[in-house]
Amino acid sequence: MAQPQQSAGAEAKGPVMAGARSPERAEAENTKTAGSRSPAGAGKPSLRVGMIGYAFMGAAHSQGWRTAGRVFDLPRTPVLAAICGRDAAAVSAAADRHGWASAETDWRALIARDDIDLVDICTPGDSHAEIALAALAAGKHVLCEKPLANTVEEAEAMTQAAETAYRQGKLAMVGFNYRRVPATSLARSMVADGRLGTLRHVRVTYLQDWLVDPQFPLTWRLRRELAGSGSLGDLGAHIVDLAQYLAGEPLAGVSALTETFVRERPLPGGPSSGLTATSAAGTGQVTVDDAALFTGRFTSGALASFEATRYATGRKNALRIELNGELGSLAFDLERLNELAYHDGTEPGAHAGFRRILVTEPDHPYLEAWWPPGHGLGYEHTFVHQARDLVHAIAEGRRPEPSFADGLQVQRVLAAVEESAEKNSVYTPIAA
Repeated sequence: MAQPQQSAGAEAKGPVMAGARSPERAEAENTKTAGSRSPAGAGKPSLRVGMIGYAFMGAAHSQGWRTAGRVFDLPRTPVLAAICGRDAAAVSAAADRHGWASAETDWRALIARDDIDLVDICTPGDSHAEIALAALAAGKHVLCEKPLANTVEEAEAMTQAAETAYRQGKLAMVGFNYRRVPATSLARSMVADGRLGTLRHVRVTYLQDWLVDPQFPLTWRLRRELAGSGSLGDLGAHIVDLAQYLAGEPLAGVSALTETFVRERPLPGGPSSGLTATSAAGTGQVTVDDAALFTGRFTSGALASFEATRYATGRKNALRIELNGELGSLAFDLERLNELAYHDGTEPGAHAGFRRILVTEPDHPYLEAWWPPGHGLGYEHTFVHQARDLVHAIAEGRRPEPSFADGLQVQRVLAAVEESAEKNSVYTPIAA
């Protein structure tokens, strides 16, 4: 899913203020500095994280950083050093709730701190480029939520900065968390191992319904200057990345339709929370798409179809992907995220068919550190796995996946979709 925030740009701007601390957190800081080692990581160097943004994605990323070192044997110990947001009281409350040692109200102040090794960006898309470029220039590692930016030009600048930073030993990763579901990771390895043979088709849908009510307020997600695009960037970015990741190849071109069903909505009456918000007097124009439908072609010639909408009544977070190859097929449904459906087309027809793989075995991706077989994981675990993978990449000095270059590729696909839709669905190549 995408990453709702307190308010449009709320975590990205504001005056410098010292972070308020609860008595409990103050006492904890008296006994342990932000750079110290937790008992779970005794004897290992720390990785001191500063996070900008504290709403939906901020909570999810906090869960990941807080948990990864307690579940996995990591080469460095994540330390929740500081969290940043414009509202001093709200960000201090978020720090207490999620276990951050301190709070800031200006992201520039957070980046300038010498007790921060990594900057985690969980703000609306209009601030991603500015924050990431500043953090990389300051010599910090960076994790940036998807989509990487609001425009291709911003994503190109971020990718160039990430390449420069990599040569100086600093890494940058974009947060496509659905790669970190054990079932999708298993699917990727099966495709890479040739279990499907030559790929023929990929079809993906991502369906939600939280905008069905025309009286839902005009939050930042419905304003192009803040969100970049609507369902396309919010949901489409996820399924484009997942499709290219599982296929192991990029899209070469697309043909698209987009639509905005409700073009005027009530103004928001206050901060949003998750996918909920309250209304105020007056209305404003919706300036993003409500739904995107497009077909595509991979570089190998395989065909693909995509649908992303926030108007699929009754669908809450329904992401489904299926891949068909000459030797077999794979299917994954996020609402059954501990399962993978697999058909082996080389088996005799008399007993062939799709079979359910329960992805909970200790030799499945990520599951060596979790529960006994049959005990499933959930959405929040993808962020734990994301933190785990980034810590390993930093410790080993290797390029993380997905990189900013991967995020740029997705941004180019999104731009081609918008261009195609503006030109009555004409086939539009993906810019190289």
